[in-house]
Amino acid sequence: MVKFTMHQLVLVKAVLTCAALLLPLPIMAQTPTIFKDADLAMGQSLIKSNNCIACHTQQVGGDGSGIYRPLGRINTAGLLRGMVEQCNTSLGLSLFPEEVTAIAAVLNNTHYKFTD
Repeated sequence: MVKFTMHQLVLVKAVLTCAALLLPLPIMAQTPTIFKDADLAMGQSLIKSNNCIACHTQQVGGDGSGIYRPLGRINTAGLLRGMVEQCNTSLGLSLFPEEVTAIAAVLNNTHYKFTD
């Protein structure tokens, strides 16, 4: 077993601290600009109250999650929001723009993970 003196431990700590300061900061996942101010709680509530999962289950079967294909035709945050708007329009949901954005933001967080 190797034993270090207090002086050696302080020196190692100082070197590691300096090294850590020189390392680049980790890249944090970013929220796409289009979803920056989205109300996620409202989006969750709207998904539930508008029976989105039941509709998706009816369309694709299973638990309905098969409708989310991140590598499919929806490959940007803007296209995701557009798809939610298409559901809004075709189903006559009468959602406000901020509600559409909130739903899309929730879907991005749970399925798509777009960063911008």
